[in-house]
This record gives sequence, C-alpha cells and structure tokens, in this order.
Amino acid sequence: MAISKQTQTGTLYLLPALLGGENTTDVLPEYNHRVMYDLDHFIVEDLRTARRFLRKAGYTKDFEKVWLGELNEHTLLEDIGALIAPLLNGHDVGLLSEAGVPCLADPGAEVVKAAQHKGIKVVPMTGPSSIILALMASGFNGQHFLFHGYLPRKPKEREDQLALLERDAYQKHQTQIFIETPYRNLQMIESILKRCKPETMLCIGCDLTLPTESIITKSISQWAKSPLPYHKKPAVFLIFHP
Repeated sequence: MAISKQTQTGTLYLLPALLGGENTTDVLPEYNHRVMYDLDHFIVEDLRTARRFLRKAGYTKDFEKVWLGELNEHTLLEDIGALIAPLLNGHDVGLLSEAGVPCLADPGAEVVKAAQHKGIKVVPMTGPSSIILALMASGFNGQHFLFHGYLPRKPKEREDQLALLERDAYQKHQTQIFIETPYRNLQMIESILKRCKPETMLCIGCDLTLPTESIITKSISQWAKSPLPYHKKPAVFLIFHP
C-alpha cells in the first residue's frame, strides 16, 4: 500500500489509537491493522509514543526505513505542506492519533483540510472516541449536542463558561460535552458542583474501553453526595437537562 494504485496521489488514512490499555485487537478492527502494516509513511503527534503504539499493534517494519512526520501544537501552518508531500508523491499515509480518533480534540484537522484541498482521498477508520462513547452511554440527547473541547483553566472563567453551557442545555435541549486534563479533573468537578443547578444532570465517563471503565449519570445534587475517584484519570464530562 506504499504507492496508491487507484490515483496519482496517495490516500490519507485516519488511524485511531487506543484510549488506554495494551491490546489493540480488543478495540481496533482487523482491517485497521492490515492498513497499518502496509504503510511506510505516518503523520504522528509524538514519535516515541507512535512507535510504541505501532509495535503494540504488531507493526514489524524497520523504523529506520519508515517516514514519520510530526504534527502537534508546535506545528506551523506553513509546515503542513511538507506533511502532505508524500501523499502528493503517490504514497499512502496514515494520520495516527495520540489517543482515540484523529481530528477530534486532536491536531489532525489541518492536515485533512490540506489533503481535501489537494483532492487527496481521505479514509476515516473505525476506532474508539471517548466523546461518542460517553454520549452513547449517558442517556442524554444524542441528536443535538455540542463538543467544547477544553474549558478555561482559571476558575472564574471556567465557571462563567459552565453557566453558558448549562443555559444552552436548558434552552436548546442540547447535550454539552467537554474534557479536561486528567490532573485537573477534581477542580473541574468542583466548579461544576459549585456553578450548576442541583437538578442539572451530569455524566462523567472515565477510563473508557478499559476494564476500569465508569460511565455514571446523576443530578448535580446527587454528585455532591458521591465519592469522586477521578483524579488523574482520563474523563469526559456531559451536562444536560431533560
């Protein structure tokens, strides 16, 4: 699959990664593995963790002969051209997420935008999205929802943003979804409990796809009486008012 046979340009495969754990076959389809094994070119967020994931998935090629382009928060827009150059030269490329699916809370969108602009075929692969998995199990509105990414870090700004999210949950009947860096989970929960109404519903999805997975929906008043074992664990937060 190193050179695409169908077109003069290569195909960009959007390759999901694990949300945690070790066994890729538990979560990722066999077809994903077959595609990965054929590729010689990857765009990754971090070289070290990407190599580790690929080896975990059974990738056996010599990394000295594999092209790995880095795409992260330090990548400049003018660097995107170099990342899609292998595609323009006819090579298939895998855009590998650091965790979960590419382009959702992930820097891959600019590469996909550039590929689409150049008429390059883009193929999204099946894989775990903590955002979608948590929404599925929350019991909240799955027809009308909004993902906000990370909320502000400063408490006052974060609480002001939560007030706006809660307002939209009530007025628009819209599920509000956001995430936080695991070591700030407890500060986030503290802000939610402080700012949101007692009857507002909160779902916390934690350790998704792992044996320790927990997806719990309760009212704010119920959460205020509950243990909060979420410190330094990857979590997704959803707010709704039925």
